[in-house]
Amino acid sequence: MEQTVWCHLPVLLRANSKESIECILQTLWRTRKTGLTTSDRCIIHEMLHLQNESDLDPLLVCLRMLIRRCVYENTSKEDIPKLFPTEVLPELQKLLTLLLHKFQPEWQQDVLKDQNIVPRLKAMTWNMANVDKESADPAAVINLKLQNDAQFHSGEQDVKFQLATDSLDNMLKAMHCIRDQFSTMVKIMLKFVLLFRSNFYAYMCCVGFLMSLLYVVRMRH
Repeated sequence: MEQTVWCHLPVLLRANSKESIECILQTLWRTRKTGLTTSDRCIIHEMLHLQNESDLDPLLVCLRMLIRRCVYENTSKEDIPKLFPTEVLPELQKLLTLLLHKFQPEWQQDVLKDQNIVPRLKAMTWNMANVDKESADPAAVINLKLQNDAQFHSGEQDVKFQLATDSLDNMLKAMHCIRDQFSTMVKIMLKFVLLFRSNFYAYMCCVGFLMSLLYVVRMRH
């Protein structure tokens, strides 16, 4: 079937400009879940100056196939030309390679949003900051190691931040005011944080874990 579809690709060259082809590609991506509306089909039909309605569908099938391979298989710019058979005109290959590569990052971000995958917490460590400065306010450096399982951007991610006593106090007050929005686990940890507040080391252990939970909660929203 693919060999039959490719012969319809030169129909794109009937468009008056590169912008028209960009519009067609963007419309196909925007309607990837719903399909083209009658209005969309009419606009593309006019852009390509088609005489027969039957000439449109094979072209659209071909373009959707190219878009799908480019986006979901994370095809590099160097490998996009390999998606075309040799009978496709070189100038058409070059133009579509340029446009597919241009829109690929945007379309992949759309896929990630659809997946709604957030990083997983793999590990958490913390240590004291300003340990050699007796006059300094107690502070802790929190290190989180996250595992990102999202398509196109999988791998580990390190998050590092510092918390001082004043910042923690303000954060806990704000969290207490909006505690009903947190999960049950976060509420329990909040109680432990307040319980151990007099012992800074135990306090920081609880706060560090709580911050890691809050990071994941925030990423889910």
